[in-house]
Amino acid sequence: MITVSRFKHKNKVAIVTGSGRRLGRAIAIALAENGFDVVVNYYESKSGVNQTIKQIKAIGRRAFAVKADISNKSQVQHVVNITLKQFGRIDLLVNNSSIFIESPLTKTSEKNWDTTIDINLKGTFLCSQAVAPIMLKQKSGRIINIVSLGGLQAWTQHLPYSVSKAGVIMLTKILAKTLAPHIQVNAIAPGTIQFEKEEDLKLKHLHKDMIPLKKYGEPSDITDMIVYLATKAGYITGQVFHIDGGRSIQ
Repeated sequence: MITVSRFKHKNKVAIVTGSGRRLGRAIAIALAENGFDVVVNYYESKSGVNQTIKQIKAIGRRAFAVKADISNKSQVQHVVNITLKQFGRIDLLVNNSSIFIESPLTKTSEKNWDTTIDINLKGTFLCSQAVAPIMLKQKSGRIINIVSLGGLQAWTQHLPYSVSKAGVIMLTKILAKTLAPHIQVNAIAPGTIQFEKEEDLKLKHLHKDMIPLKKYGEPSDITDMIVYLATKAGYITGQVFHIDGGRSIQ
């Protein structure tokens, strides 16, 4: 895992949505290891959030949790308001929160469609829209969206998910163009990432032989890029980084 400097980015503040478990937790902790104070957003993972906060504080950084439904504009604004009250600034937003429902065309209910689009696409939009004025006033800030190979490929068994992530990819490009030069906006499209202690046994992963590098990714493969985009990448915006072992070129 990349660690730029324990205190190099002292006083930088990050909001990470969906950071009570799995990738969101790994991102929040990696940012804390690189000097960020972190606002840990969650909706259902209360026990996981406590673990995330505990690990961040053990690193020596400040952290607090805010429960919020990111598909609700007033709740998103609450997250922003309380972040400003606690820390006085927002330097980084990582839009990680999303839901993944198996839902092919013939079985996609209106509820599944609306819920997926509302959280994955609308939520990313609302969070970005809420932090943009603060970052523009600061004349600095970065937004990183977690997308998916499903936004690049036609995943027929996950129709709403694929559509939502394709939407976030275009949103990334529009935000990057709109918010330049002061705010950089990029996206990361992970492949199959394994979490040793948090694997969902119901999920069936693509066989390793179908991936050019013949292996699954680790959380650090994603968090290393997060740290790079958050702390070093001064000349990159509007891009989607595929961290997938080459799966997207199959």
